[in-house]
Amino acid sequence: QLQLVESGGGLVQPGGSLKLSCAASGLALDSYAIGWFRHAPGNDGEGVSCIRASGTGTAYRNSMKGRATISRDSGKNTVYLQMNNLKPEDTGVYYCAVDFGTQTMCSLTPLGYHFWGQGTQVTVSA
Repeated sequence: QLQLVESGGGLVQPGGSLKLSCAASGLALDSYAIGWFRHAPGNDGEGVSCIRASGTGTAYRNSMKGRATISRDSGKNTVYLQMNNLKPEDTGVYYCAVDFGTQTMCSLTPLGYHFWGQGTQVTVSA
């Protein structure tokens, strides 16, 4: 059974850090592009970061460049999103998702992803 489980969200003050995890069962994450997305009131879901299949290519939305790092741990079959210097506008439910089709790049567009986790809440507030 395919499953993606996000964890690591929580309440953090502005300027703080969180490390989100996306753990998989039923599939090897190394074989696929993985994206992190967030949903917040007023948006339909925006791409935060992604990492390409079996490689080191990554992408970040402009507002996260320099503040976020996406990485893989193949042994744990997990993808991480480290976020630093968090801002109130980073608040939202963060989801990881798998793109079963694209091998040579990754996308920050939600429509390109086929399987999603249940999400983890990130709240940045003083």
